Amino acid sequence: MQISPEIEQRLGQLQQKYEAMGQDMSSYLDGLLYAEFLTYWDYINLDTLLSLQNPKTPFPDEQIFIIYHQITELYFKMALNECQQIAEHEALTVEFFTARMQRINRYFEALTQSFQIMVDGMDKEQFLKFRMSLLPASGFQSGQYRMIEIHATDFINLVAKDKRTELAGGTIAQQFDDIYWKYGATELSTGKKTLTLKQFEKKYAKTFIALGEASIGTNFYALYRKLQEAGEPVTALENELRQLDINVNVNWPLAHYRSAVRYLHREPHEISATGGTNWQKYLPPRFQKRIFYPSLWTADQKEEWGKAWVDKVLSEVQPAT
Repeated sequence: MQISPEIEQRLGQLQQKYEAMGQDMSSYLDGLLYAEFLTYWDYINLDTLLSLQNPKTPFPDEQIFIIYHQITELYFKMALNECQQIAEHEALTVEFFTARMQRINRYFEALTQSFQIMVDGMDKEQFLKFRMSLLPASGFQSGQYRMIEIHATDFINLVAKDKRTELAGGTIAQQFDDIYWKYGATELSTGKKTLTLKQFEKKYAKTFIALGEASIGTNFYALYRKLQEAGEPVTALENELRQLDINVNVNWPLAHYRSAVRYLHREPHEISATGGTNWQKYLPPRFQKRIFYPSLWTADQKEEWGKAWVDKVLSEVQPAT
C-alpha cells in the first residue's frame, strides 16, 4: 500500500512531536490501532447522565424539576468557562471580551426563555407536595451562579444596597458578610439565618471570598474600565455588559418570580419557598437594585431598575388559587 505525501508529512510531524516529549511514536500508533471507535453515548457519558435523576417522591413531575435544574447548572458551567477565559487571557482584546460576553448572554437568554418549560411542565398540586421533600435544599444554593456574579462585577456591587457606602473601602471578607443574597435566606418569622444559608456558607464561603479577592482586577467591570481608559473602542462591549446586567439581574430573577407568584402565592398568605428563603423580598429586582455596571446606566434607569418588568409580570400572572 502506497503512503500518500499528506500521510507521510503527518507521520513526520508526529515523529517530531513524540521525540520532543521523549516518547516512542510506535507505541502510540499501537494504541491507536487497537483502540475501539468512539461512540456518541460513550463520549458524552449518556448512560451516566440519564441515571442522575433520583426523585425523592413518587410524583412524576418531580423528574421535570430535577432535569431542568441540572440543565441550568450545565449552562452555568458553560458561562463560567467563558468567565475564566476572559479573566485569564494574557492579552485581552475588546473583540475577544465582547465575543465571550455574547456567549454568556446567549446562555442566560436560553435559560430565561426555557424557564416556562419547567413552569408549565409541572402540575401545581404535584409541585406543592413534592417540594416538601426537598427541604432544606433550594435553588438559592447554586454556587456556580454566585461565581458568575463575582466574575461579573466589583464585589461591592453584590453587597446589600443599604450597606454599599459603608463597606466601599472594606475587604472582600468584610463585604461578604453583607452580600445581598444572605438577606433572602433568613427565616421569615425570626430574621435568623436559615439552615439553607448555613449549609451554603459552610460549603462555599471560603471559595466565594477567594474568588472575590482573585477577581479584584479581573472581573468584567474592572477589565472594561482598563480597556476604556486605554482608549479602546468599547461601544459593542458596553452593549453586551448592559445586556448581561438585564439578563442576570432582571430577567433571570423575574423568571423565578413569575414561577413563585404562580405556585407560592395563596390568599390570605404567601407560601415560603423551600429552605424558607424570602422570595418576596429576594427575587424582585426593584428591591435589591443589584446592578453590575452602574456607570453604564442613567440615574433614572437605576432609580426605576426592574420596576417595569415586575409590574409586567404581576399583570400577566394570575396568582394560584
